[in-house]
Parts: sequence; structure tokens; C-alpha cells
Amino acid sequence: PCPQPQREVTFHRGSGLNLTSGQYTAPLAGYYTFTATLRIVRREQRRKGQPGRGNRLRALICVQSRCQRNSNLETVSRLDNGSDLFTISVTGILYLEAGQYASVFVDNAAGSPLTVQSNSDFSAILLGV
Repeated sequence: PCPQPQREVTFHRGSGLNLTSGQYTAPLAGYYTFTATLRIVRREQRRKGQPGRGNRLRALICVQSRCQRNSNLETVSRLDNGSDLFTISVTGILYLEAGQYASVFVDNAAGSPLTVQSNSDFSAILLGV
């Protein structure tokens, strides 16, 4: 029989990822492909009549915590009012100098508290210099 896959597995190779800070620091200057898949839970529904900024959620991967144009990757998703569990993904290529870091940010315009679950994923792979 085939072995059952483990429920939670952390794959970590290389020294660039700091699991405490959530930052990936580039060991070499070059082009890196980044992927973040965030599993998000809405902790409470927005009450009727409560002012809200919308139901938009934005996920970003930013270099040096600067989320301006040309130094980040981003995706925008609309949250379904009927669900409390969402998945949002952002993928792309960024150039990092040696020693620069990239990290994931969530811009919550959903009007209700959200929690990013621990089974979310973040990866970085050096494509070339």
C-alpha cells in the first residue's frame, strides 16, 4: 500500500528563508520567481449597517517592504460574502540584489478581521543571474 501523505510538511532548502520574520533574503543577485498562496479565514461577518471599505483583498510580495510599483507583485480578489474561508495567490518574477529581502503583505479592505492560516505557502526560487 502507498504511504499516507503527512498533513503538514514544511519544505525548506537553502538559507534565504527566515521562518520567524517571514522574509526571504537573496543570497545572490538575480531574478527570482516568487509564489505565495494564502489561506485566509474571516473571523467575523461584517454587520449590516457597519461602514465598510468594500470586499476587496490584495496580496503583495514586496522587496525591502516597499510595495510601490515595479518593486512588488500583487493580485486582487473579491471576497464572497457567503464564505468564511478564502484562498488568494500571487506569483511572479522579481530582481533582488544580494542581501535584499522579499516578504508577503495583505491589504485588507474587506471590512472584517481576517486571519492568515499557518498552512499558507511562500516560496522563492533563483532563476538566474
